[in-house]
Amino acid sequence: MVSEAVAPQRTNWAPVTALGLAMLVVTSEMSIAAVTLPGIGADLAVSPAATAWVLLAYALPMAALAIPAGRWSDGADVRAAFALSMVGITVASVLVGLSPVFWLVVVGRLLQGAAGALIIAVYMPIITRSVLPEQRGRAIGFVITIMTVGAMAGVPIGGFIADAWGWRAVFVVKLPVVIAVLWVGLRTIARIPGRGLPLPSPVLVREALLLGGAVAVLLLAFELVAGQPLLAAVLAVGALALGVWWSRLAASRPVLGLLRNPAFGITLVSLLTVSLTGGLVAFLLPYYVADVLRAGPDVTGVALLFFVGAMAPFSAAAGALADRFGNRVMAIIGSAVSVVAMTLMLTLDETAELGDLAWRLVVLGIGAALYNPAVNAAMLAAAPAGSEGVAGGTGMTVRTIAMTVAPAASALAWTAAGGGVPGFRSGVMVITAGVVVGLLVLLVPVRRP
Repeated sequence: MVSEAVAPQRTNWAPVTALGLAMLVVTSEMSIAAVTLPGIGADLAVSPAATAWVLLAYALPMAALAIPAGRWSDGADVRAAFALSMVGITVASVLVGLSPVFWLVVVGRLLQGAAGALIIAVYMPIITRSVLPEQRGRAIGFVITIMTVGAMAGVPIGGFIADAWGWRAVFVVKLPVVIAVLWVGLRTIARIPGRGLPLPSPVLVREALLLGGAVAVLLLAFELVAGQPLLAAVLAVGALALGVWWSRLAASRPVLGLLRNPAFGITLVSLLTVSLTGGLVAFLLPYYVADVLRAGPDVTGVALLFFVGAMAPFSAAAGALADRFGNRVMAIIGSAVSVVAMTLMLTLDETAELGDLAWRLVVLGIGAALYNPAVNAAMLAAAPAGSEGVAGGTGMTVRTIAMTVAPAASALAWTAAGGGVPGFRSGVMVITAGVVVGLLVLLVPVRRP
């Protein structure tokens, strides 16, 4: 039986800072690693298609293990789990940086992703034990601000490091930061008496294999849907079979119970559909700039700086607004602003310039900033005491699935419409429809138990 979380007497911002820095390390690993792909391919003699596994090998375990790791963390000492994650990232980063062959790079990235899943698992438990309920939106907004600034700076910094010292340096140069985060976490995150790092039970291992396998196979299916649709369909059926098998386990009941909670379930559906805006950033915008505007990736990069630059300052303020006016109210406002931003994207054509992209992306960034802290705080508020790790892991899994589905759906819409302006608008309409669903479900009244 998992004990209930102990509410703090006052907010302690030091653990929140440590958590924000740890989340920065974990989330920036995806974007910053992208700049290493050409160097890895040339140095280790692998094809460009094979180097994509440097990114995929990190994302898969993070998504696949998020829920089982969350269940495990709900019975563990979050301070020890935090430390284990930072040590795991350190060891795995050294392995990647020193790997003489490509398969060891992939193994190291898999270990990095697994270690990152632990931070995702203890994210909400640390917030719960460190922050007063009426200040949790502010704390989550602060964490998201740190992550956003890191994402904004990660790619150019990684590119500079790779250019100056080679791709291996990109993976090891952050180790002093990781060690500093570990030190801060050990000094500021309170231990939970009577808990340590329990060995995963056979039941939890079986759950991780089934549920993690289902999520991993599903993500692979979405990655292959454009190029190998038949194989993608087979993988999707396999993922469904694994998911059904998992749902019949007794261990799945706490997770399924959480999903049946209307307050949590509705919030999760909204998170899934609003997160489809990632398809604009990851696919539609780069192709629109290249194929319609006939510009280079530098224009895409500058345009996205406006999106991220709007998110960073607004996220912290949005968290405070969520604490004052309510999580659901701010999530509704944020998703509504996102709908407006996506609708504005439909007015872009071949005559657009950088400024036309920039102000629309600022509106989208403000919508994301208003939405994300509020929706995370809403999930935390809806989760029963003692299940914060499961809640955080479930949210991360759903967000990762959305971020994988969105580019695939955008690519299909783009291709079906023949590319160009029609393809861009077709993809935008698909994403906009998803965001509208995310807004509408939040308007459904929920009776508190």
